[in-house]
Amino acid sequence: MSYAVNELGDWFGIIALTVLVYDETGSAIATAGLFLGTRLLPALIAPVIVARAERPAPRVALSVIYAAEAVTFVGLAMLATNFTLTGVIVLATIDGALALSGRSLIRAVTASLLAPSGELRAGNAILNIAFTGGTAIGPGLAGVIIGGATIGAISVGGIGIQASLLLNAGSFLLIAGILATTRKLPRAEPDQAGVMDRLRAGLAYIGSRRPLHLLLSAQGAAFLFFGAVIPVEVIYAKETLSAGDAGYGLLLTSWGVGMVLGSATFAATRRMSLGILLLVSTAAIGIAYLGMSAAPTLGIACLWAIPGGIGNGVQWVSLVSAIQELTAERMQARVMSVLESIGAVMPGIGYFVGGLIATGHGPRATFVFAGAGILLVLALATPMLWQTMTSWRSRIDDAS
Repeated sequence: MSYAVNELGDWFGIIALTVLVYDETGSAIATAGLFLGTRLLPALIAPVIVARAERPAPRVALSVIYAAEAVTFVGLAMLATNFTLTGVIVLATIDGALALSGRSLIRAVTASLLAPSGELRAGNAILNIAFTGGTAIGPGLAGVIIGGATIGAISVGGIGIQASLLLNAGSFLLIAGILATTRKLPRAEPDQAGVMDRLRAGLAYIGSRRPLHLLLSAQGAAFLFFGAVIPVEVIYAKETLSAGDAGYGLLLTSWGVGMVLGSATFAATRRMSLGILLLVSTAAIGIAYLGMSAAPTLGIACLWAIPGGIGNGVQWVSLVSAIQELTAERMQARVMSVLESIGAVMPGIGYFVGGLIATGHGPRATFVFAGAGILLVLALATPMLWQTMTSWRSRIDDAS
């Protein structure tokens, strides 16, 4: 539940703050500054927070994190009527770091709770359904609640930016209260060193384990190519395919439907090797991008988007499960925070690169770049990934 609220809360925050900043400034540069506050800077801060937050009991650390998110959203709601760009970016940075830290700790608790009973994959499947469900409905739901919508002859009024931010604050406060009263969350025993020493130990742990380091490095490169198409999808749908706003929405919906199907696929393939799932799902995304690059119509593009979304829905959870199986219990939170940070930074670089390519050569070129790049990363990483897959258990750290 907390993971789902975190995901939906992220979307509510992103949509509301993007609208707020653009309405108040009318500036693309200001919006880029907001991106730094919600993506890049939190990725640098979150590992430090996690290294500190793994010391207390998980129910305490998580409830404090969610309560702090509630406070930041109250502050952001106040800025909706007393706008300052600097204040919004500062609070967005704090919330972004807290959100990444919360997800990292939840993943660590999930591993500690379910790995001993062999139910880690099942637990990750449930979290993945929450993630993909939030991704599929979050942007649209946030848009309707904030700004309203017209469906046929029926008009639904939105509650506005400030009320939406306060609603988000209330949801985080509710989860903080629930977690504070949950007493059966397992706790790994972290090192007794200082925060920065534990952070350095976590990075050294990743560097000393080749399969783990390879998976994180390959995913970081893949994230760049995954993200490259995101800023050009609207141009691709509206101008390249001449499909208009409705076509853009249908394209995103097709990918979202695929992600939900991917979540169901992962849940239904509990006996299949994580290595095979990771390889096949990554390839599916790359091939889907290449197919979309050549699609002559919106319908064909949507047909390609569905298997791409399925791959997306399987790929992330397969990676997380694989990394958790390769990581000692005491290091779960720190390794997950690195993964979440990579997932925040690298797509942002991809946005920039994809936008540059589309500006010079058109959206189809961006899809070709992204699809080919994903398949190249996969081809380079496959030999080591395969070795990791075939000797999975022998590579789990015996210190766990």
